[in-house]
Formats: sequence, C-alpha cells, structure tokens
Amino acid sequence: MDPIPLKTPPAYAIASIDHALRLATILQLEGALTVTAAAERLGVAPSTAHRVLQMLVYRDFARQDEARVYRPGLLLELAAHSPDRAAELRRVAMPYLHRLSATFEESVNVSIRVGDTTRFIASSESNRPGRVSSREGMVFPLHLTTTGMLYLASQPRQEFEQHLDRHFAGRVVQRRSLQQDVDRARQFGFAVNRNRSENGLVAVGVALPRLGGEFFAGLSVVLPSTRFDEARAQWNVSVLRAASIEIAQALAGWTREIELAG
Repeated sequence: MDPIPLKTPPAYAIASIDHALRLATILQLEGALTVTAAAERLGVAPSTAHRVLQMLVYRDFARQDEARVYRPGLLLELAAHSPDRAAELRRVAMPYLHRLSATFEESVNVSIRVGDTTRFIASSESNRPGRVSSREGMVFPLHLTTTGMLYLASQPRQEFEQHLDRHFAGRVVQRRSLQQDVDRARQFGFAVNRNRSENGLVAVGVALPRLGGEFFAGLSVVLPSTRFDEARAQWNVSVLRAASIEIAQALAGWTREIELAG
C-alpha cells in the first residue's frame, strides 16, 4: 500500500466545499442532523447550512425525512459502529473538551477507531495565537494518530504485525519508528504523535476507558511542536486521563464495568 502523505492545509481553501465535506462526514458518523445543529457545527448562519444540506440532498449524499431532519443519503454508507454512539460521545465530551482546551491553552480532540482509520468526531480550539485548527471530521490511518497507536497497542501482537505488513511493506525505517511508538504506548498507557499526521504538530493522547464492544475512542491535546515541552507531557497525560474517566462515567450506561484501556 502506498504511504499516506502528510496533511497540509490548502493555500486557497474553499469554504463552501469544506462545509459540504464536514457535514457529509457528520452525517456518516452520527446519522442525523438538523439545520440548526449543522449551522452550529460549522459556525455559519442557518441559511448557509440549509443551502449546503440541500446540495448534499441533490447529490444523494443526504436525504430529508418527514420531520425535516437530514440523514445519510444513498452515497453514504454508515460506518460499522453505531452512529448513535458517536453522536452521544460527542455530546457528552464537548463540555470536557472546552474545559481542557482552556486548561491547556491548546486544541483538544476526541476521535474514534473505525476499521483501519481514526475519525475525529469532536474538537475544541483554544483562543491562543498559533493554535491548531479543528480536526473534526478528519480521517487518518490508525498509525498516524494517538488514538490509532493506542488501539494498535491494545491488540494482540499478531494483529499489530499484520497492520505493519499492510501499510509498511518495504519501509523499514518507518515501520521501526511506529513499532517503537506503539511499544511505548503499550508500556506507559499514552501515546505521543510527533509530525505523523502533519508536519510541525505534536499530539499527546490517552484512550477513553472501554465503552463496550468494539468501540474504541481517544482523547488528545495537539499543539505546535515549537510549544511542546517533554517535561509537561506527563501533566498533560494526567489531566487527560482524569477527563477521560469522567467522560466514560457519564457514558456508563454503555457498559456494566469501566475498564481503563491500555
């Protein structure tokens, strides 16, 4: 498999296309969306959100039901996990993300594992200059995110080796680097992503306590590498872990027993 290039923000971003892609992703992950909710998620006027949703309907990426709620259209296949769980996790996590971004003065994300990818379902940007922009709706291969590395660390060694074979055939240096990062995640229970998904960025992440079944999620703080301080990484982890336990407790109905992942 060809290597996935690092993501680089386009020099000339087209807002309308970005809005449409973000709403299509939200529909795929969460299953339902109103005009008001879409406007809030995009930070635009309801009239703008309505026009974007109508275009998605026209192109079969969305459909509108009798209650005027927008749902995935024929061209969007729902992910293997329950959309209701992704939506509920985002709803519960958002207040914690806002609190964490204020505490860290950096952007914070919640992401979930879907197949061989990590999908970002919630973000809170800090107000600090030079902050990392929202990752909500973005999708990366597992090995390019902290949540993905933590998931790989939780799997049997054979499954991890199969992932390496699929994605790193003939790429010895990159394979060894990921092995080292995943081994550290397995040993210490948190992951550090240096420049894997985007040059100049560092993320520190922890797994949310297991939420039942195959659902795997992570919580991370992301910042420019120029502001990353190794000495503060353990503090980042302790704050993230405390918040992850609170989020899991708020979602305790998903599972009878909360078990820390990793």
